[in-house]
Amino acid sequence: MRYVLCLQYDGTEFSGFQRQKRGERTVQGELESAAERLFGKATHICASGRTDAGVHARAQICHMDAETSIPADRLAACFNGELGPDLRVIASAAAPEGFDCTRGAKRKTYAYTAYHAPTELPLLARYAVRLRGKPSLAPMQAAARLLEGEHDFRAFCASGSSAKTTVRTVYEISIEEKDGGPISIFRISVTGNGFLYKMVRSIAGELFAVGCGKPLSSLAAALSGGDRALLAKTMPAAGLMLERVDYGFPLFGAEKT
Repeated sequence: MRYVLCLQYDGTEFSGFQRQKRGERTVQGELESAAERLFGKATHICASGRTDAGVHARAQICHMDAETSIPADRLAACFNGELGPDLRVIASAAAPEGFDCTRGAKRKTYAYTAYHAPTELPLLARYAVRLRGKPSLAPMQAAARLLEGEHDFRAFCASGSSAKTTVRTVYEISIEEKDGGPISIFRISVTGNGFLYKMVRSIAGELFAVGCGKPLSSLAAALSGGDRALLAKTMPAAGLMLERVDYGFPLFGAEKT
């Protein structure tokens, strides 16, 4: 029987989602080890997408095939008894007929968080990245409008990608600023039908650079010509969070994801 799981994890101590040959600690490795203890046999767990080392997830979706007497909605609690504190299954259910968490995903939303402050802030360090300059929202929003829609995002794809095509659709980019005197927190939310390797982190880096004075024409040229050298530096992993994955129907009830 196929089951669907919703995960939440702090990616700081993980070498990404996918199990690694060299034995590094990964989300998939931890889950599959827990599943083997629960079910008494090796169990493959597939994710909606592979987050990179240091990237977090608020609601990552996975599926697995298993034979067990544990009720579907109790699998989450059983997994959590086997997992460390930085990884939790927050919901579990029987998967719909023919469900595939990777191929069935319609939309994914990632958020990137950064802040501007006089010094590094320990309580933000695991989930946000400090900016040296303070960006302005208006040029960032203008840049975001350029990136929305269907484009060839090859300039935003880091080397090492195995993607067959670099064309993606970005449905929406929203940018929020919370200004608290000497501290400003910026959150960029990007929703699309899928993303290339380090694409969201590259988008975030360019938006922040434009907000700090980089000409918008450079972004337009990179998007049309595919030249990655025209883009700003890719942002670090710590600020990136997989927020949600949408399938066009609820998997656990709207309140779970």
